[in-house]
Amino acid sequence: MTETAQKKLGLFEAYGVELEYMIVAKDSLDVLPICDRLIEAECGRIESEIERGKIAWSNELVLHVVELKTAAPEKQLTGLAAEFQSQIRQINRRLKDLGGMLMPSAMHPWMDPFREMRLWPHDFSAVYAAFNRIFDCRGHGWANLQSVHLNLPFSGDEEFGRLHAAVRLILPLLPAVAAASPVVEGRLTGRMDNRLNVYRTNSRKIPMVAGKVIPERAFSESEYHQQIFEPLFRDIAPYDPEGVLQDEFLNARGAIARFGRGSIEIRVIDIQECPAADLSVLQVTAAVLKAMTEQKWSTLEDQQAVEIEPLHALLLESIDKADQAVITDPALLRLFGFTRASSCTLSELWWHLYEATSPSMDPETRRAFENILEHGPLARRIQQRLAKDSSMLQITEVACELCDCLAMGNQFGVRRR
Repeated sequence: MTETAQKKLGLFEAYGVELEYMIVAKDSLDVLPICDRLIEAECGRIESEIERGKIAWSNELVLHVVELKTAAPEKQLTGLAAEFQSQIRQINRRLKDLGGMLMPSAMHPWMDPFREMRLWPHDFSAVYAAFNRIFDCRGHGWANLQSVHLNLPFSGDEEFGRLHAAVRLILPLLPAVAAASPVVEGRLTGRMDNRLNVYRTNSRKIPMVAGKVIPERAFSESEYHQQIFEPLFRDIAPYDPEGVLQDEFLNARGAIARFGRGSIEIRVIDIQECPAADLSVLQVTAAVLKAMTEQKWSTLEDQQAVEIEPLHALLLESIDKADQAVITDPALLRLFGFTRASSCTLSELWWHLYEATSPSMDPETRRAFENILEHGPLARRIQQRLAKDSSMLQITEVACELCDCLAMGNQFGVRRR
């Protein structure tokens, strides 16, 4: 979202969406570091960002990832799945001539990041080089993770306080419907969201960068600066004497406040197998957050009172077990209006939230979300496919099918209705 436009927007008046995809070789499905060549093939020159109607293409930290994002704030999320799918078709046309194609899911299933990582060498390269010098970006936590970002606007401290309280509470629930990274280095790990697991530790050299992923209890701009930015910039300063990284983008929590843009960016959502699935998760997430900010089930005071520790513990459980993780804290459940039992799985809680909010959705995204609730997140469906045979041959076949799902706009492991 542009800074000028964003400052005029209040809660849920617009949305920004970012989707990250791997570029892989068409023959081997190995990562292919040619994002710059892709953009050059499309517009005739190497750029860090180009606009194609409602959607922009842009680079990321590493050369084998391309990001698609809304070029401007969108008033609604409905209709965006088709816009993203159209751009995916165009990118695949360009990549075909370069020997590549797009692959979805949140981690490449056999990439060796220490051997294959290539940084973006063009615009903004000084920032990427600084990250690499301090943190060594060759690990999975920097070089092999693709996510979805949802940007939500706010205007002033009062709106920020309401939105940030709600966002903190929903973060640990999201892997239950969005986990999409069960395979790392050619093996099933038993963990549903390996991307988030490596993400939360990728900056352990300076722990304040990501914190505990769940943001601190900061509900105004001044509180946020005092609790997050000031200690963060203080801790990075000895490693960054020129101040290259001392900006809002250094904050790597699961949701980050961008006060310059007037938005909160949610970053804990794994990329799915097609835009319809991604947008389905975002549409329901936005509906739940709107209900929370309107105090549908709990007061703002109760929402803001929740400490990091119980949310962090639930996030770790959700990273491991996704939809099968269990909430055993009835007080936390009451914040979401779930009162029929003192405990439940995250799958049961999402069914409750989906039915209680009745979100506005495209027919395609509604079917996609109901498929996720019925069959589990993408990670669960991949795990089930590989349960009897997790050989490299089978993993490669699954990866090929995921590429087909993205190209065609289909979900993995579910029958089309």
